[in-house]
Amino acid sequence: MSPLFTIFISAVLVNNFVLYYFLGICPFLGVSSRLESSVGMGMATTFVMTMTALITWPLYYYLISPETGLNLPFLEYVIFILVIASLVQFVEMFIRKFFQPLYRALGIYLPLITTNCAILGMALFMVIREYNYLESMVFGFGAGAGFTLVIVIMAGIREELEWVPVPRAFKGAPVVLVTAGFLALAFMGFSGMISP
Repeated sequence: MSPLFTIFISAVLVNNFVLYYFLGICPFLGVSSRLESSVGMGMATTFVMTMTALITWPLYYYLISPETGLNLPFLEYVIFILVIASLVQFVEMFIRKFFQPLYRALGIYLPLITTNCAILGMALFMVIREYNYLESMVFGFGAGAGFTLVIVIMAGIREELEWVPVPRAFKGAPVVLVTAGFLALAFMGFSGMISP
């Protein structure tokens, strides 16, 4: 298998940020009640993750890195968070301007992409794993695609759960958390495909 394909499949299925690392749980649980809003959140997160990888890789290796840059490792988190916040502002303005119903459906969760730990985690993993620029782009896109996949699956399940008689003690958050646990178990079946 080619290394780029391995990185992509690993980020989408094997080491999924939501179900393997438990990053990005807030939007995963908050926005996954409707399929339309889940697709929109997934696309916005995928865009931000991909662009974060595109922008933070050169910033790290030409500015932050002790080996190749200006040796400013104390600014790593600050720079990464500034990039993510800027990208989220751009996405929020774009969705507000061109997709008003989606903007209203996402509500508070759209600006919360800024604090989505999955995006910061992706930027940090990219550095830790020492990916090159192309591998970082594939990793960022794969991480976003994996987030989109699981949030859409969860939304589909939650929409079907509305028609199922759920015991009173499990209504609301408990059934969502149990479902997320079953999804994580199902995705563990992919763990033999690629080593972490």
